[in-house]
Amino acid sequence: MQDLLDSQIKPAKTINDHNGQPQDRRKAMQKRTFTRWMNVFLQRRDPPLKVCDLFTDIQDGRILMALLEELSGCKLLYRFRSSSHRIFILNNISKALAFLDDRHVKLLGIDASGIADGIPSVILNLVWNIILHFRVKEVMGGLRRHLSSSLSSLSLSTYPSTGDLSPQTGGSDSYTCNTLPRKGKKAAKEPKYHSKAIKTLLHWVQRRTSKYGVDVDDFGASWRSGLAFLTLIKSINPELVDLRESWSKDPTENIQHAFMVAHQCLDVPPLLEPEDCTSPDEQSIITYVSMFLGCHSVIDEVREL
Repeated sequence: MQDLLDSQIKPAKTINDHNGQPQDRRKAMQKRTFTRWMNVFLQRRDPPLKVCDLFTDIQDGRILMALLEELSGCKLLYRFRSSSHRIFILNNISKALAFLDDRHVKLLGIDASGIADGIPSVILNLVWNIILHFRVKEVMGGLRRHLSSSLSSLSLSTYPSTGDLSPQTGGSDSYTCNTLPRKGKKAAKEPKYHSKAIKTLLHWVQRRTSKYGVDVDDFGASWRSGLAFLTLIKSINPELVDLRESWSKDPTENIQHAFMVAHQCLDVPPLLEPEDCTSPDEQSIITYVSMFLGCHSVIDEVREL
């Protein structure tokens, strides 16, 4: 009888996201990446703060206010009220959201209740939009004007501004040659996105990597081989990477080497794990790549605009 019942039970259907990977895996990757990103800035406080579980630590609003203080230079925590009562917790979060709204950070689908309740999709969307505004948009805003003329020969691509990213061409999780040179070969048609800030970030990466024969079409499959990371590092400091050895190496080995060199020599924190690049989450890749904007030569490049 039990065998008959078991045979009638259908296995749960795995829900995939727009990248063709399970939503739980994508959320776990984003949670880990966003947590590490937040801790980079929270560790600068005196005394330092640390997020251990993003979905619970952010619920009272204190961590959120502290993060925004570090990113903006404005004071918010003096308005924080420590209390276990929901009304005060919601009030704390509402103050942080009002601060973001005043700075035109997109808050579609984000409310104080969702954050206080620790709803993963709401919190991930919130942190993503904070990253997009404070780490990508503000830095790339000036750079976009400079690049608009010099990058006219590169194919245009845009990116989304919120959590829902459109599907990429090619859904296979296997290693592809998107980052190999394609001399004399017409580049594949790229997907269309929308955010000017991320389009500019992509163009900035393309300008730096194309001179080494590496094509970067997106913030997804193009990073699987590890060559995009290595050439980005080489463009900042040519002495750090020998690309001749990298062309024949295993993608995982290239990625591990890139993360190590970026951390030790450029002070770019390792927000990702090498396995994250097997089936990349675009928001996680963008978050990591944005950290290279803090390198000295990159800062000088932006200051010259």
